[in-house]
Amino acid sequence: MTANAGGGGSATSRSAIWTLIITGLALFMTSLDNLVVGVALPSIRADLGGSIESLEWTVNAYTLAFAVLLITGAALGDRFGRRRMFAIGVGLFTAASAASALAPSLDALVAARAIQGAGAAIVVPLTLTLVSGAFPPEKRGAALGIWGGISGLGVALGPLFGGAVVEGISWHWIFWLNVPVGLALIPLALRRLPESTGPDKALDLPGLGLIGIGLFGLTFGIIRGESLGWSSTTVLTSLIAGVALIGAFIAWELRAREPMLPMRFFRSRGFSATNGLSFAMFFGTFGAIFLLSQFFQVAQGLGPLDAGIRTLPWTLMPMFVAPLAGFLSDRIGTRPLIFTGLVLQAGGLAWITQISSPATAFGDFVVPFMMAGTGMALVFPTAAATVVASVREEETGKASGATNAIREIGGVMGVAVLSSIFAANGGFTSPQAFTDGVVAAMPVAVVVLAVGAVLSLLIPGKDQVEDDAAKTDSGTGDRPKVRRPIARPEPQLLAASKS
Repeated sequence: MTANAGGGGSATSRSAIWTLIITGLALFMTSLDNLVVGVALPSIRADLGGSIESLEWTVNAYTLAFAVLLITGAALGDRFGRRRMFAIGVGLFTAASAASALAPSLDALVAARAIQGAGAAIVVPLTLTLVSGAFPPEKRGAALGIWGGISGLGVALGPLFGGAVVEGISWHWIFWLNVPVGLALIPLALRRLPESTGPDKALDLPGLGLIGIGLFGLTFGIIRGESLGWSSTTVLTSLIAGVALIGAFIAWELRAREPMLPMRFFRSRGFSATNGLSFAMFFGTFGAIFLLSQFFQVAQGLGPLDAGIRTLPWTLMPMFVAPLAGFLSDRIGTRPLIFTGLVLQAGGLAWITQISSPATAFGDFVVPFMMAGTGMALVFPTAAATVVASVREEETGKASGATNAIREIGGVMGVAVLSSIFAANGGFTSPQAFTDGVVAAMPVAVVVLAVGAVLSLLIPGKDQVEDDAAKTDSGTGDRPKVRRPIARPEPQLLAASKS
């Protein structure tokens, strides 16, 4: 039940505007933080020391916490109040940002980053819910367009902003700058946001525990495999336990009364194929970004700002291409766009692999970077739209939340696997050694993206969407036969998939 925003039309309008401003600032802060750390990694390593696997955890701790808790974040808002949980999430993110800036060691930084990810997992889904509830249907589309644009801007500016801050001040300030913003947002949220709750108040705590610990075990085993040896007791125990717990999670979700991820969703070919290719895309793309964001500094000797500027041909493309993808999907469906996008990403990364060296000119990277960025823009919104069309309308929130979590897990695995290959074939000892590691790891990203392209061919065509969505029904009642074509991708789903 949503709280009354005000007595008259002007009051409601003011309340809606305040909601958009407050949630927009929080969303920008969390979106920016997702990629801002990449260009700071060489500076963090120089200051705090550590190996490639230690640097992995500064990224993966955030992403893993965000992925695992993403669905639960929305449920907490439904149960305890969205305004209250939004403020708590912002406070958690802000406190963790300060702890990250003050971290005396990489271990402390990793712990703070995990708490940051937990805070972001509460904030991000609630920004969507709060904005959707604040605007009437006739104005909601425009509001969500602004919402999505804010998130996209945060993602695009992350490497550039991070490079400027690291070079101009220090890496600590990429975290310190969150603190005044967060401290201002908390009282504003409590004063200006209407309180509301939702119908889905169940918390699947056993499911959350099983998937969280299982994914941590699997990630830990992959990251430690190169240094400890893949046959070591620690690594094997971690990997086996991780796989077993993930299996136990699936078994639990099959019989849970209110599962966080209903397994019947996977009866839909569109849902299954889209989640598989989304995992593959985040695996390949974000694993590659983790290495390439350091390449310009470590292998080519550039400063953080110059390194951030050189990523813009990649990160800016979604802002220009994604609206076109939405327009085209209405006419030709999502399958051809997703297939083309994944092929472009695989081709772009293969090109980068072939030309990468300490002496490669920036101009040689521009076209493959644009290919990879265009490919991302074709997949992000259309994959989200495919997921929405593959389930019943009342379950689109849970389905999109599950998909976003699966994507983020793909990113975690991509960073872990590609970094392990990098460590086995290169290192930080010289520009050429770093390049050797990158060139050895990148073909794995290309292959995984190519697998994603093959999976995209399994997505139902435009005329098959209704029948595919019907397969996800729980069997508890008749579902009205309403044709649900794949609609233009909603901006909020595009933005959430990037974050």
